[in-house]
Amino acid sequence: MSGGGATRAAAATVGDALAAADCASSAFAAWSQTGPGLRRALLTQTADLLAQRAEHFIERIIDETGTSAGWAHVNVQGAIGALREAAALATQLAGENIPSDKAGTLAITTRAPVGVVLGIAPWNAPLLLGIRAIAMPLVCGNTVVLKASELCPGTHHLIGELFMDAGFPPGVVNVITHDTAAAPGIVEALIAHPAVCRVNFTGSTRVGRIIGELAGRHLKRALLELGGKAPLVVLEDADLDQAVNAAAFGAFMNQGQICMSTERIVVDEKIADEFARRLATKSATLKAGDPRSGSPELGALIGESAANQVQALVDDAVGKGARLLTPVMRDKNLFGPVVLDGVRPDMRVYAEESFGPIASIVRVGDAEEAVRVANDTEYGLAAAVYGRDLARTLSVARRIEVGVCHVNGATVSAEPQLPFGGIKASGYGRFGGRAAIEEFTDLRLLTIHTQAPSLPW
Repeated sequence: MSGGGATRAAAATVGDALAAADCASSAFAAWSQTGPGLRRALLTQTADLLAQRAEHFIERIIDETGTSAGWAHVNVQGAIGALREAAALATQLAGENIPSDKAGTLAITTRAPVGVVLGIAPWNAPLLLGIRAIAMPLVCGNTVVLKASELCPGTHHLIGELFMDAGFPPGVVNVITHDTAAAPGIVEALIAHPAVCRVNFTGSTRVGRIIGELAGRHLKRALLELGGKAPLVVLEDADLDQAVNAAAFGAFMNQGQICMSTERIVVDEKIADEFARRLATKSATLKAGDPRSGSPELGALIGESAANQVQALVDDAVGKGARLLTPVMRDKNLFGPVVLDGVRPDMRVYAEESFGPIASIVRVGDAEEAVRVANDTEYGLAAAVYGRDLARTLSVARRIEVGVCHVNGATVSAEPQLPFGGIKASGYGRFGGRAAIEEFTDLRLLTIHTQAPSLPW
């Protein structure tokens, strides 16, 4: 797939970013006092508008990222779901009554909006993750500055227009686009801005460490959803057809450019030959192509440098003894599905996040070794386990060190009402449903004395 510019966008300066934060700060006082009915109505209107503009968003996503139409559709539907779920939570910002030992004292907690929330969204799910960075902070009564990705500024600009056209007051949602060189300065300035009280970032672990350090320096709470190396464990009693379909979907959807992508398929050696054969057969039916001139299952990787990285991982693994079960089909940044069997710890692809269409099969002797291998990574975002013995399968799933694990389901799976996030080098904090309320509000205690408290003097 040939390169070339898909979008022209404004290149904001640090001054522009600070002005956006000032604007969000000015809008906070009024927005934070709005009732749940208005917040719910505006978020619902935003979801309705997105549904009406779906095709426009899909076209822009494909043009900017080169992904398949299928993944662009997933982005639209996921974003609509995130908006509707946030709207449904408008009346759920509840506290509690805590018994006090002091006579005549009522102690209650409340959830209060924090101020300005900085959202930093990536390119790989540009609409879904852009909306996710905004919707829950808004329903909690905060205002937002979204720092757009340099690789999909047009999509993120359309998000800003969406909220504006839905009727959100001026300053409540702000979107900053910029060039690559300006990113570090803009991010640092926004985190340091006194009105910015929360940071939510979705992206690589490398950049997430920087964001976390900056937030800590300024005593700002951060929600970090970072890289992953998701294992899919296939026990010897698994339904192989289901496991193969889940492995192919998890490894190759969006060309493997998803934080939850199936990066390691940990298979019991008693069924490994048959599993590998079926996965290779399945993968051969999936083609990579230009989504603007057809309907390929796989689109393009984000750039040729990404394709070069995938190629290097494949070459390293094959050079060290891995078996290549599918031919490498590459044309610039188009890269067909790759299945590697016999992957071992001395191969780069065993530990490094590929962010590409590689399905790596690691053979193990039993369930205990499968757990050890699944946990043999710095990452801890998503995982899956396949097996017919539900009790044993669930036992394996519970011992895998991740934030999200699916039993007899694909690693690539998320719903807006469910908590989502990782542990270890995959970050901390949770997006999704009620869990996100805790991320974007402050817990405050209020005591009310109906009689004079007893004091020592």
